[in-house]
Amino acid sequence: MPEGHTLHRLADLHRRRYVGRPVAVSSPQGPFAAGAALITGRVLESAEAHGKHLFHRYGPDLVVHVHLGLYGKISDESLPLQEPWGQVRMRMVGTTHYADLRGAPACELLTDAEANAIHARLGADPLRADADPDRAFARISRSRAPLATLLMDQSVIAGVGNVYRAEVLFRHGLDPQTPGRALTRAQWDALWADLVALLGEGYSIGLIETLRPEHHELSDAPGDVSGTRVYTYRRTGEPCLLCGTPIAHTEHAARNLFWCPSCQAPPGSRPRRRRRTSPR
Repeated sequence: MPEGHTLHRLADLHRRRYVGRPVAVSSPQGPFAAGAALITGRVLESAEAHGKHLFHRYGPDLVVHVHLGLYGKISDESLPLQEPWGQVRMRMVGTTHYADLRGAPACELLTDAEANAIHARLGADPLRADADPDRAFARISRSRAPLATLLMDQSVIAGVGNVYRAEVLFRHGLDPQTPGRALTRAQWDALWADLVALLGEGYSIGLIETLRPEHHELSDAPGDVSGTRVYTYRRTGEPCLLCGTPIAHTEHAARNLFWCPSCQAPPGSRPRRRRRTSPR
């Protein structure tokens, strides 16, 4: 599933390509045909992301809401138009480019009130200026749920997915099963600041970069599915870059969870870390 930085990059691209200009909207596959008919030819007024949700506003009570889900993608192509291929749920055509939406579970036309309701139920987005980390911590500090659950709860923190969850927990030496209410305010402030920095870098470069600069030399991996080197994500059984312990894996709430049993052991049971000094 695309993580939050991907949606913010899409919103930024659409602001540059389409906002302020009339946009032709259609639904070659058919499911969005009625909504497309109401907005085609209108000026796209704004494009924004909140977590893993994308919003295009065409005027009062004309908001296109898209959620890419696990397999959704939005292409970016230069004109001239090509014939649609595959299951194109929505096509946007501007003055120089066009975009095809495929595989998304949600593509719908909403009223302002309906769009606002989605924003209201989403948690703090590290990439939004209006994010409220205090509200997120209030939820976390009262919860018995493990951090592995809370970081993926989009009503608590919007935009964090599997990769960022695994990596930020490792970077802060936190056991994924730590109850939210056991997290101190100082730990939360450090965690939130790191999420802002990590997602911000992902937004800037288009990749998920999680290795601290001093650890780059410890990995000779060309990259995981996101195109970068990581500490734990999808490295099951491989040695931890910092201590050599095999990276563990389990299924947690129907998603894959990765962690280092030594570097992220619960307080009081953590062995002394043995720093690795050479690449794997």
